[in-house]
Amino acid sequence: MAERTATIASSSGLHARPAKLFVKAVQEKPVPVTIAAEGGPDLNAGSILSLMGLGASKGTVVTLKADGEGAEQALDELVALLETDLDAE
Repeated sequence: MAERTATIASSSGLHARPAKLFVKAVQEKPVPVTIAAEGGPDLNAGSILSLMGLGASKGTVVTLKADGEGAEQALDELVALLETDLDAE
């Protein structure tokens, strides 16, 4: 299983526009991806409701996990997205 950590860079955290863009990117990946805040359960990263429930604000460190062919590349791309201020675009 591939695993990466990322620090949320968007000023609004994983809410509204950044959450929508992240979910869309996850759903385009060839593997299922989970996301967890420190000490929290693994949640479906492709679900907007899961992301909203995560309560991840700017600076929150999250862990992404995926398993299967293409998992490493998928997580690298998703980490890059989370570590970009999506509110600034």
